[in-house]
Amino acid sequence: MDAIGWLIVAALFALGMAGAVLPVLPGAVFIFAGFFVYGFFFSFEPFGFWFWAIQTLILVLLTVADYLVNAWGVKKYGGSKASVVGSTIGVLIGPFVIPAFGLIIGPLAGAVIGEWLDGLVKGTPLNREFFVRSLKVGWGSLIGLFSSTVVKIILQLSMIAVFVVWLIW
Repeated sequence: MDAIGWLIVAALFALGMAGAVLPVLPGAVFIFAGFFVYGFFFSFEPFGFWFWAIQTLILVLLTVADYLVNAWGVKKYGGSKASVVGSTIGVLIGPFVIPAFGLIIGPLAGAVIGEWLDGLVKGTPLNREFFVRSLKVGWGSLIGLFSSTVVKIILQLSMIAVFVVWLIW
């Protein structure tokens, strides 16, 4: 039974880390589930208030950072709120629409389309300069996505590290 418990915990942690790269998987939720599986199979005794407080804090940081870092990339390159929303939508649906490359094309296209729509609403002339600016915003969405992925990997590895240290300590 111990081997099955550890196998499930490890599988949930692996799914969690995959979720750092694939936005359709709720990575931190899988990692949190791994803690509960460990508790059910073995014991919740090692986990006290501080363990859950630290893990919840990391989870909140991860959730906030995921959105803010992505939005930062778009904003840094001059993107509007519409391009931030477009990039977020692109991250979520891109992998389904274009399975192999949707994770990259989705946010890029979403940010560019969002910027174009924002420009149309504001009456910006659709010229070469506007097109180049929109592509820069799309590039910013990719930088934000990759930066966000790095932050998620670090924070999710931190969750797992805290778990391991808590068990050893």
